[in-house]
Order: sequence, then structure tokens, then C-alpha cells
Amino acid sequence: MNRKKLLRRLGRGDLHNVSFRDMENLIESLGFLLDRIKGSHHIYTHPDIPGFINLQDVRGQAKPYQIRQLLRLVERYNLKWER
Repeated sequence: MNRKKLLRRLGRGDLHNVSFRDMENLIESLGFLLDRIKGSHHIYTHPDIPGFINLQDVRGQAKPYQIRQLLRLVERYNLKWER
């Protein structure tokens, strides 16, 4: 799914059945870097944000509560999507 479509969907609050691969692309477009993988947990860090964010791949889908956490970080730190 392209980024504009995904962002529109997430903006409507539709957080279920989001492809993990789409979330990986989205989080990396925000400047997050994959720090490590432990099992299904993919740990991302950002140079301007303390701490990390965890995304889990569960049968090819991202968990809705983790998507919500990412969206809150975007708001809190005023992150911009790279082109």
C-alpha cells in the first residue's frame, strides 16, 4: 500500500489489518532505524527521540496498539515524513 493511502487509513483510526511490511516502510520514512530484532520484536530507535519503539510481526500484521504508540510519537515530537 502506498504511504498516502496508509496515512489516510491510519488517520481515520483504522489500525487493524495493517501489513507489518507497510509499517516498516512507514517507520523508516520517519527517520527511525532498526536497532535489533529479537524474535518477532523489531526495535527501532530515532536519533532525536529518547528510548525506542517496538513493532511486532504477528502473522504479517502489525499490532494496533503499537501503531497507536508510533502515531503518538509522531505528534509529540512533530516528526515529518520523508519524501
